[in-house]
Amino acid sequence: MDRPALADFLRRRREALSPEDVGLPPGQRRRTAGLRREEVATLSGMSTDYYTRLEQRRGPRPSEQMLAAIARGLRLTLDERDHLFRLAGHTAPTRVSRADHVSPPLMRVLDRLHDTPAQVMSNLGETLVQNPPAKALLGDETGHTGPARSAVYRWFTDPAERRIYPEADRVRHSRFLVASLRATSGSDPRAADLARLLSAKSAEFAKLWDAHEVEVPSERRKTIVHPSFGPIDLDCQLLFTDDLAQVLLVFTAKPGTEDAEKLQLLSVVGPELLESS
Repeated sequence: MDRPALADFLRRRREALSPEDVGLPPGQRRRTAGLRREEVATLSGMSTDYYTRLEQRRGPRPSEQMLAAIARGLRLTLDERDHLFRLAGHTAPTRVSRADHVSPPLMRVLDRLHDTPAQVMSNLGETLVQNPPAKALLGDETGHTGPARSAVYRWFTDPAERRIYPEADRVRHSRFLVASLRATSGSDPRAADLARLLSAKSAEFAKLWDAHEVEVPSERRKTIVHPSFGPIDLDCQLLFTDDLAQVLLVFTAKPGTEDAEKLQLLSVVGPELLESS
């Protein structure tokens, strides 16, 4: 671990970002360029003390998970992320098999969506980052580990995962998830590994996988069943990266409807309402 170089790199990347770059208000006049340490810590989901110690050449060597979070917080490119890993004494993640570094262009769009539920997902259905309205609508989907990081895995192994969809929509959603995983398996070996695991755990998945569907129309219109607000009819807009490895999902409702009012309330009350339900 090269502590001096790591500290210098973090400081320079922090100073190169403006609040507007990450969707933050300019705030009061700043005495120094760039973001404050506490802002980077918040964007990275860690304590200010932990991040500060890294910039001050102190503290333990950060884990790969911490480095990935810092890379997202500082909006690093893939080359910059790999450099960060090497400075901290880790091998840079293999780009072919790892798609969990959020695309900077998608992140820039997400940063500007303050009152609209939005999240970035990988081609395996892993939720990489959510804004507060998305957490209020769907719950925090970023804290899962292992195979459960994938929404496909959770859908076929955890019955509670299905409560968010009306019963009438669940069969179609199952087909959509399996077909999407099938389409991904040709370009990402992790998809085939996940399919083998799920085939052994879920007879429903195994049957759908054997059907070999690769194209089920995208679910651009969804009904989400919220534990406090009940059913909410939403339009789901999708923005993909060029390699289709990641997608930004944006949930909107028709203006002037009860559904739009529910979304507005969710953006105000935040994830706390869902946690208390």
